[in-house]
Amino acid sequence: MTQSAAHIQSTSSILMIRPCRFYPNPETAADNAFQRDANQGSDALTPAARKEFDAAVEMLRAAGVNVHVFEDTAEPEKPDAIFPNNWISTHHDGRIALFPMYSALRRRERRQDIVEKLRKDYRVTQVIDYSLFEDEGCYLEGTGSLVLDHPSKIAYVSLSNRSNPKMVQRFVDDFGYESVTFTSIGPDGEPIYHTNVMMCIGTAFAMVGLEMIRNKAERQDVRARLEKTGKEIVELSADQIANFAGNAIELHNQSGEKLLGLSSRADRALSEEQRERLSRCARLVPLKLPTIELAGGSARCMIAAIHLPPRFKGGL
Repeated sequence: MTQSAAHIQSTSSILMIRPCRFYPNPETAADNAFQRDANQGSDALTPAARKEFDAAVEMLRAAGVNVHVFEDTAEPEKPDAIFPNNWISTHHDGRIALFPMYSALRRRERRQDIVEKLRKDYRVTQVIDYSLFEDEGCYLEGTGSLVLDHPSKIAYVSLSNRSNPKMVQRFVDDFGYESVTFTSIGPDGEPIYHTNVMMCIGTAFAMVGLEMIRNKAERQDVRARLEKTGKEIVELSADQIANFAGNAIELHNQSGEKLLGLSSRADRALSEEQRERLSRCARLVPLKLPTIELAGGSARCMIAAIHLPPRFKGGL
């Protein structure tokens, strides 16, 4: 690796949560246009979701990614526990951030035991807990809200009721990022609920639904920032975004090979030309997630990247 740890976009270590009970969260249905009414209870959906989860973990490990799997706890019930990237983020300087969540059901997902386990394997210097801002109705849902360009220290944020401008400013001030905020509008005419469903930043590329940023000045600003930081822009259509093509994450394996984790549905939604361009930057690793995607999240939402320095050599 020629880059220092502080300037690497991807990571080879990730955190994933195996679901105990899985079903689309009724509290998030109002503003998550990607969510579907499954017409099935958790008893029917959970076994299928677990099977998809286990197969995804196996595939990522086979690609050379270090996957830390935590079992969801049975009590209290947490239908979205499979999406940990919304409540925790980790950083190269050893800091961990815990985020304020819009859904009361989702606030239960924050787990101190997971933080303590990370302390054992990685060097954790500080835990910054933003959860008290929930009392003020101010939310920022982790790397769902924040799409981070680590080398350039830019946080891209599509504003919504889950990505509060006050919280964005608080985060970028604390972590030394610059914010690029905008509003992206889905086919239903409402703001996209999370930035990471319409945008993915890799080392050399950016997948982004620019057409969903209705304000011309904001759209031009996002494009200019991406171009200035040397990203090859792969524009995604609204239909591709609806098929979770934007909900992807760049990782790398122990050999340093770049990987792009995305769902099989997202992979199918890409054109041959887009797939070819992305393949020059990273090897695509499609994961079969049809049940999990009913809850309105996909591959990126399932993965909390671990950027912490390892406690022992070889930990990354």
